[in-house]
Amino acid sequence: MVGSPLRANPHDREILRLAVPAFGALVAEPLFLLTDSAIIGHLGTAQLGGLGVAGQALATLVYLCVFLAYGTTAGVARQMGAGDLKAAIRQGIDGMWLAVVIGVALIVAGWPLVPWLVDMFGSSPSVDAYAQTYLKVSLLGIPGMLLVLAGTGVLRGLQDTRTPLLVSIGGFGANLVLNVVFVLVLDWGIAGSAWGTVIAQTAMAAVYIAMVLRAARRHGAPVRPDLAGVRTAATAGAHLLLRTAAMRVVLIVGTSIAARMGDPEIAAYQVGFQIWNLLVFALDAIAIAGQAITGRYLGASDVRGTRAATRRMIQWGIACGIVFGVGILVVRPWLPDLFTTDDQVRSLLLGSLILVALLQPIAGVVFVLDGILIGAGDGPYLAITSLVATLAFLPAALLAYGAGAGLLGLWAAIGVWMVARLITLGHRARGEAWLVTGATR
Repeated sequence: MVGSPLRANPHDREILRLAVPAFGALVAEPLFLLTDSAIIGHLGTAQLGGLGVAGQALATLVYLCVFLAYGTTAGVARQMGAGDLKAAIRQGIDGMWLAVVIGVALIVAGWPLVPWLVDMFGSSPSVDAYAQTYLKVSLLGIPGMLLVLAGTGVLRGLQDTRTPLLVSIGGFGANLVLNVVFVLVLDWGIAGSAWGTVIAQTAMAAVYIAMVLRAARRHGAPVRPDLAGVRTAATAGAHLLLRTAAMRVVLIVGTSIAARMGDPEIAAYQVGFQIWNLLVFALDAIAIAGQAITGRYLGASDVRGTRAATRRMIQWGIACGIVFGVGILVVRPWLPDLFTTDDQVRSLLLGSLILVALLQPIAGVVFVLDGILIGAGDGPYLAITSLVATLAFLPAALLAYGAGAGLLGLWAAIGVWMVARLITLGHRARGEAWLVTGATR
């Protein structure tokens, strides 16, 4: 399956047409927290650690619902490939209604649980206080965040990644300005950073709602809630929910272990993880192209085209992973200074970035294969293999902590997790079971 992305290929144009704008849109998401980290980091180590803990808790709540984007992309793309645009829009609207229901439920259920959610990370009392402040405010933005996921999925399924890029650029710009004003000018502290993100995400959601309503009018799709359609969207996303839950266990345990090492460790892990997350989203641009292209080809019953596009996207994933890894090593000496003035945090971060860089080529393949199988609607397999990879990570992480291996041991355990995912996803991609054709799986 592996070849050179430097050699011309007929699939390059459609891959790049979707992946390049998706790259910008996906990078904007971790830039929200990187911006917060850069601003909050200058307030103090405890504040930066609090952002790290709250950021993981919030990301867990939101990205357990990432099926709103991924499942919607695959379903809409299949309907589009089969030539039924009205059904494609209707399926996307069902996903957006589901996002509203889940978002409101998370606010109601999550608000009283904030102290418990923060406490389970095991960080120090000074870090806990800031984490609770950030998380309580950020919960109010969850409905907007979930609507952004669902709305993005609709447009990606329609083979449009350019519009989500423009919305993300606007959202990132608003988030940056609001954070500077609220934190540095008005001196609202970590709460100001959270309010800036809430306002920016809610504004982005309003833009997506307007766009999908316009598309519904154009194609004659109803926009009122359809209980059967919402239930179908929820059922279809169940396996992706399990997949994401298994992955979030890895990230929660990683943050919890880093927090138990000490304040400098959780601060360094927070920054290192956000840099990792930035690169994950960048590599995921090809995976997003994989979701949209795979769904469309299978919806049109074109197995040969699916195989050819898959091979090409894997080649691009490997090449991008190598480029990103080399890039981290080149800028590594200067990166810590952007986030902290603490010498201990800086030293820990310098060591972590070496392993982050070395894992990028593996990540390039893993995230592309994940996107391809999501686009194929292969949720049950993804759920099972995500659980297997998590079970490989947990003993490795606990062993590293028990042996006093520090952050380097923790990042090595993350490497074990990535290798497990590479093996299981690669095995599936070589087979035929995921190549199910038609407008629905």
